[in-house]
Amino acid sequence: MLPTLARRLALTAIRAQLPQAVKATKLKKVWPPDFTQLSAQEQLRFEKRYKRRMRLATQRPLWDKSVRLLQLFSVTAVVIYSVLFMDSNGASQPFEGVRKWFFGMFESTELTPVQRYERRPVGSDTTSAPK
Repeated sequence: MLPTLARRLALTAIRAQLPQAVKATKLKKVWPPDFTQLSAQEQLRFEKRYKRRMRLATQRPLWDKSVRLLQLFSVTAVVIYSVLFMDSNGASQPFEGVRKWFFGMFESTELTPVQRYERRPVGSDTTSAPK
């Protein structure tokens, strides 16, 4: 509580000094304008300008992109985990065909320990250099 009070007192002191330094040049327009003295068209123009300025001031493209990518990766990871690895305690697996196909792709490239040491037929050796 005390640090907040000290910080607020310091801010009011700074604000009191700033207008004297800024008054070196006279302002062309008073902001915000008095909307009671403006026509409806001028009010609309000021409102559009204010909305555009606020939209530009609050843009955070890096943060927005990071949040979108994090959402995409987390949803993708949950879907991949639930389709390929999640076990539903013995109930029927709706993605069993997808699992067999996916893990079958990796099994077809690897040899089993028995197949690794079997003799190949004489004419099927493709690793030797041509004679």
